[in-house]
Parts: sequence; C-alpha cells; structure tokens
Amino acid sequence: MQKLKQTLLSIHRKSYPAYKSLKGTYHFPNYMLSIDHVQGDPFASPSNVSVRIPLKTACFPLSYYKTYENRIALQDYLTRKFYGQIEKYNFKAKGSGKSGLISTSRCGQEILERTACEITKNEIIARFEVGFPANGRTINAPELEKILFDFLPKCVESVFYYKNLPAKEVESVIFLAEDQAYIREELKRQNIVCFVANGSILPRESGVSNRPLKTGIPFQSPDTLCVQMELPHRGVISGMGIHKGITLIVGGGYHGKSTLLNALESGVYNHIAGDGREYVITDATALKLRAEDGRCIKNVDISLFINDLPNKKDTHSFSTENASGTTSQAANVMEGIEAGSDVFLIDEDTTATNFMVRDELMQQIITREKEPITPFLERIRDLYEKGGISTILVAGSSGSYFYAADTILQMDCYHTIDITAKVKSACKDFPSPSLSAPGFVIPEFKRTVFTPALQKRENRHGSHHSERIKTKVMGKDAFMIDRQTVDLRYVEQLADSEQTAYLAQLLKYIKETGDNRKSITETVQMLELQIKNRGLSSVLNSSCIPCGFALPRVQEIYACFNRYRG
Repeated sequence: MQKLKQTLLSIHRKSYPAYKSLKGTYHFPNYMLSIDHVQGDPFASPSNVSVRIPLKTACFPLSYYKTYENRIALQDYLTRKFYGQIEKYNFKAKGSGKSGLISTSRCGQEILERTACEITKNEIIARFEVGFPANGRTINAPELEKILFDFLPKCVESVFYYKNLPAKEVESVIFLAEDQAYIREELKRQNIVCFVANGSILPRESGVSNRPLKTGIPFQSPDTLCVQMELPHRGVISGMGIHKGITLIVGGGYHGKSTLLNALESGVYNHIAGDGREYVITDATALKLRAEDGRCIKNVDISLFINDLPNKKDTHSFSTENASGTTSQAANVMEGIEAGSDVFLIDEDTTATNFMVRDELMQQIITREKEPITPFLERIRDLYEKGGISTILVAGSSGSYFYAADTILQMDCYHTIDITAKVKSACKDFPSPSLSAPGFVIPEFKRTVFTPALQKRENRHGSHHSERIKTKVMGKDAFMIDRQTVDLRYVEQLADSEQTAYLAQLLKYIKETGDNRKSITETVQMLELQIKNRGLSSVLNSSCIPCGFALPRVQEIYACFNRYRG
C-alpha cells in the first residue's frame, strides 16, 4: 500500500503512459488491490481494477455460498450493493475524459452469474473500472490517490464484510434463492413446465423498463390449474402450474396474452425480490421461437417442415444467407431441438403465418403434393408425444390450434380463465383440421463447428504472426467479430448486454481453439463443462479479467453459433 502511494507521488504530473507503472497487486489492511490493466490515455476505455477479500475476513456463513444457486445469488447481491456504493463517488475525482469514473456491472431484474463478482474457494473477487485522472494527458496522481485510498476502502468495507451488512436482508436473498431452486425441482416432480405464483405482478413498467408496473393486476390462477408447493422458507405458496403438453393462450387484444408469455420466457432466470415475477419459474430450457427474416442458416435439417422445394434445394442440409420467415422459423425449431429445449414458447404475432397453419379450404385448393410446407400445427402433437417437447402458444387469429391443445387459457383484462372444457365442447360443432402429417423423424444432429486456421499476416519486419481476432459489442442485440456482425436482436431471452459480450468471447474462443471434428453439441457441452469447472474467465484468454461479462444459457450459445455467418 505504501509502495503504491510512493509510486503515485513519483509519477504526478508526468505524461499519462507513466500510469502503466502502477500495474500490480498491493496489500491493503483487509484486502488486496490489483491494478490489472491501465488505459492508454484519459479518453480510452477505463482501467481494470479488482479487489480480493479473503473469505475468512469477509465472514459470510458457509451455507450462503456452498451451493451454486446460493453463490450466484450472493454474488448478485454484492454486485448490486457495490454498484450502489461506488456510484456515490463516480466522477467525484476530477479531470479530463473518463477521469474519476468508477463503475461496475449494473444488474437488471434477473440474477445472472457475472465476472463483476466471483466467490472462489478462498476469496471474494470484485472487479470494476476506474478512469485514472489526468489534466489533459498529464497525470493527476492526488485525484487517483483519493479514489484508491479514500473512496474505495469505504465501499469495500461497507459491502464485502458480513458484519457491516443488514443480516436479515442477506438472509432473505439466500432464502429466496433456495425457494426458487426448490420450485425448479418441484416442476419436474409435478410434471409441469412453469409455475406462476398467485399475487405475481406480470406487467412491466414500460417497453424500456423491466420493473414491475405499480398498477399491475396481481395474477390469480384458475382453480383447475392451481397447484400448491411448500417452500423451505416462505412456506405454502399457491399458483398456476402449466402441465406438459400443448397449452394455448387466447383472448382479445391488449388483455394480457403476450404479457403472460413474456413473464414465462423470462422465468428461465431467477428474479430479485420485489420484481413481481420472483415466483414465476419456467423450465430452464424453454425457448422462445419466432420467424426471423434475413437470418443466415447453415446446414440445418428442416425437412420436418419443408420438403420438395421447386428448385430441388436439399432441405435435409439447408443453407441460405437470407432466410424467409418460414425457413427461418423452421430452422429455429430444429436448432431448438438440437439445443435440448423441452419447451417452446411462441407468440403468433411474431411467426410466419404459412408456417403455423393452413386451413381446410387452402389445403383443398393447394394439395399437399403441391405444398412444400408442413405447418407447425401438423407437427405440434408429434413434437410432444414423440419428441417430449411441450408448446405454449399465444394465438389470436386461428382456431385450428384449439383441436390440438391440452389446455386453453383465456386472458380477460389480465385475469386468467381456464376455458378448455368450454372450447373442446364447441369444437364438436366444427370440422377438425388436419393435425398430423406423415414422416415425423427428429434428425441426428451432426453439424460440426467450422474453425478455420487463424490468418497469418506479415508485419513490417517481415515476420509472420497470427492475426488477432477482434470483437465489438453493440448493446444486447449484436456484436461484431472480424468485421462480421452476429445479429441477436431476435434472440429474445437474452436478458443483458453482458451476456452478448460473453457470447462474443465464446465465439472468439472457439474460432481460436475449436476442434473441427467436434459437433456443435459436443462443442457447447465442452464449453459448459469448462465454465462450470473453471469459471467464466476460463474462455477469455487473458490474464486480465474485467467486469462486464455475464453467463448466457446453453440455448443462447447455440443461437449465437447458428447466427454466425462465418
């Protein structure tokens, strides 16, 4: 610590690159401060800094981080508390450009595993960014000393030591995590794919805010679908359990159909207390499907839905750089099966109509021999009965799915009504559409990851070196890798831009180290195991691990690889 002070004193008013001499690790009274990467100038990306607090000093109860669920919940809680503390000191140190900036990950409503806070076997690591102060490009060391010796110790002291935190609040975070984990296990035991607790607030504040709508109507389960669970901490809780099979959500426009579906698709993640959806829990593999005009498709077997194209294009290994709504949705279904999803979530508003349904009159006029598309309606029961994949579908324009559904829910002014018996009775008065098609076979998935050797280029001295793969993240919706854009805006279950940033790193890692002999499934399983055993940082190929990365689900890793045009 004293050496850091002396070095700061010696470089005051020198040119900005002299800050590089600070890189290293310093002993503070109760923690280690590590300056991992120093920015090139005050206008560049901020410097990466971390603190390491021994678990013996932090004194959190072992049970609070012993299981995976508890550890992630505690890391999330500490990240939120740390963000709140350092925000008070953001830009309190003055200077040019990013001087005085202090920031870490800003968490949303979902609880995600992030690099911003990591609890290892021996310590808590908190990672954050600091804008090293300067006047112009001249070092202002006293202002950095203020950050490192005044602001930061106060933040660390107030957040990372159990004795300084409200014990009941920390306990409630852990208890909620254990209750959510219990519900996820209970889904399997009760043969249901999702649970929505009574009293949940499903509507969100606005299109750009994921916070609960203060005037939102509390959810209430229909009696016929009400299930009870006795949670370890909260005790008995009641709510709607949607059983495996085919569930239809219908109702008038603006009555809450898409709001319910949105809550279910977000339920693959745990949510913080007060979110309104903390007890909305969905099968963790559930996948939101939609049409995606213009996406690229690489060697996907879509023959289950599209066959005998007039141009004789092979749909058993279909590729296109510019997919239509129908082919993109067919590919999304098959890629979802490949990714191991047990539940499909579909909103009719974002689908390709001719992929979803073809009525009787159209089938009489355009016979099956002349129509290459087998609609989803004719595969939905086989997907469940032969493939074990349930579907929850929001429908508003066609009644054909009434015949295929096991459960039919009506949303009426945000109230949920089970109308299954009523609809099944009414269906008897109308001719049933075709609900099956021949040739249902789930293909074998053998696609391999294409990982070309790194390009070699000559430097000015005449020697050759491997060209570095560059990435650039553009918010939650896309990233660039080697000047190619990977468009993820229709991968709707990505919850945070930090997940997108991590996907960019995963793709970069596979391009650099991947094995052409491995299938996509083997590659993703390898990544999953590596991250589980060695942590998020194991794929970053860097000695400096910054904050700003969050773990996506396996389904989003597949989606990223499948949308990479390279």
